[in-house]
Amino acid sequence: MTPTRFGPDFETRQVDTGDASINLVHGGTGPPLLLLHGYPQTHVMWHAVAPRLARHFHVICPDLRGYGHSSKPPGGDDHAAYAKRAMARDMAAVMDAFGYAEFDVAGHDRGARVTHRMALDYPDRVRRACVMDIAPTLHMFRHTDQQFATGYYHWFFLIQPDGLPETMIGADPGYYLREKLRRWAAPGARFDDAAIAEYERCFADPAAIHASCEDYRAAAGIDLIHDEADRDRRLACPLLVLWGAHSFVHRTYDVLTVWQDYADKAAGRALACGHFLPEESPDEVHDELLRFFTDGT
Repeated sequence: MTPTRFGPDFETRQVDTGDASINLVHGGTGPPLLLLHGYPQTHVMWHAVAPRLARHFHVICPDLRGYGHSSKPPGGDDHAAYAKRAMARDMAAVMDAFGYAEFDVAGHDRGARVTHRMALDYPDRVRRACVMDIAPTLHMFRHTDQQFATGYYHWFFLIQPDGLPETMIGADPGYYLREKLRRWAAPGARFDDAAIAEYERCFADPAAIHASCEDYRAAAGIDLIHDEADRDRRLACPLLVLWGAHSFVHRTYDVLTVWQDYADKAAGRALACGHFLPEESPDEVHDELLRFFTDGT
């Protein structure tokens, strides 16, 4: 899927962050808005939302390190190359490359966890933030039970060592990806065929499978160390929390109440969809983001 999918005003760019090369598309004019994708997707997940937001903002949609066409560095013994702090540092460098000292950011799934870390590590740069269909990583691990382990089995599968998940996923990565989309979406949800084809093409790369496992290994290790150290710090920027009314997060947590324990100014609601908000409910996502990033309410 080429940037023309986002419209003629979008173009591709590679940004060297020092230890990663970040692929992105960007377009539009106005205040800067960074949109971060989740697992197992790429920046393409914003295809139904970004072009409309570009009427009001300069929209920047990167592939996180390890995903899409961004580089996939070795994780290291402690998987620190895939810590959310490292991913957040990439995104700060991306915004530096565009000359933006301050910006707004919205993230879905893994991108929402990067958004959370960015708002903690760069409080002077993140003006407003939106997280989609997650509870904080630390909260989820602290409240692990059989229901969580069943619904989020992949958190415990992907962190297994010695190439176990890589080998099993690599046997049929297309099936694995499509099954993830089906299981996490609301019944009857439809995805764009071209978007799925792009996800499958990118995810079929063994390096991408390994890097995504490193992402989850970092979440179960070094990310928790960082989150524990920062537990007494609350997000100072206004935070919009969105989640799917048919998602596991909705069934398991009082999502907004949880986030209000991590942020000074958190508000939000459930949308009529499953986990993949920007693809299942693009109109609602567009309207919520436009309102929030325009007037902060």
